Amino acid sequence: MDDVLEDTAALFGDVLDDDGTIHYGQLVLTVAPKANTLLADHLFSPSLLLAEQIERGLIHLSGQSIVELGAGCALPSLLSSTLSPPPSLVVITDYPDATILGNLEKNVERNEQAISDGCRVHYRGYEWGQDVAPLLALLPAGHDGFDTVILSDLLHFDRAHDALLASLAGLLRRAPGACAYVAAGTYTPPHVCDRFLQIAEAVGLVWEERPPDGAWKGALPVAGGGLDVEQLAVRKGMCRSWVARWSDAALVASG
Repeated sequence: MDDVLEDTAALFGDVLDDDGTIHYGQLVLTVAPKANTLLADHLFSPSLLLAEQIERGLIHLSGQSIVELGAGCALPSLLSSTLSPPPSLVVITDYPDATILGNLEKNVERNEQAISDGCRVHYRGYEWGQDVAPLLALLPAGHDGFDTVILSDLLHFDRAHDALLASLAGLLRRAPGACAYVAAGTYTPPHVCDRFLQIAEAVGLVWEERPPDGAWKGALPVAGGGLDVEQLAVRKGMCRSWVARWSDAALVASG
C-alpha cells in the first residue's frame, strides 16, 4: 500500500523536498513522517487550492470559528489564522497518531508569531465518526457548532465516507451562514466524489461546485517541494472544490 501511495503522489507532483518543508507567506510547515497508510506525510494539491482561496478572500473567515478535519500539515487552517481580521477560533485535527500530532504541534508552535491577535488556535487528535463533543467544547459558551468546516483531499477515503459525513454533520453549525469547504484532487475518481456528495445531501446538505480556474492567483510567496507559479497552477488545475450549506428544510427541522 505504501508503494502505491508513493507512486500516486509522485505521478501528480505531490512529493516535497527531502526536508519536507513548505513555505507559504509567513508560514513554515513540515509534513509528518509516514504513519502506516495515513497520508498526513504529503501536502496534496487541494490544500494549495484552498489556501489560495483563503488568501484571496474567496472563503469568508473573519470572526468565524473553523475546524479542519484530516489536516495533515494544516496549511489551510493555519493560513486562515494569519488573516487580518482573523477567525476567532481555529481547531486543527488529524488522526490521533503520535507522529502526526507531534508534527501538528511543531507546525503550530513554529508559526505562533504569525497567528493574528484575537485568533485562538488548537490542535487535537480526532478520528472521523467519533464523538464530536470534545471539539465542540472548544467553542465559546452558547455555540453549538462551527461556522466553517474544512475538508481537504479526504474524499478518496471512500470506505470512510459515512464516518467523515457523521463528523461533518455533527460539527457544522445549523445556521444559514455556516459552510463546509471541500476540495479533492482529480486523482479521486468522480464517482467517489459523487457518492460523498449524495450521502451528504441525504442528511440535508446542499452543494455548489466552484468553477475550475487553473491560473494561480495567490500573491504570497510559496516555496518548497519544487513549487513555482507554473507548478502551482498545474496543481490547482488538478482539483475540484465545493461549498456545502444546510438546506432550508434541514434548518427548519433543527429548530
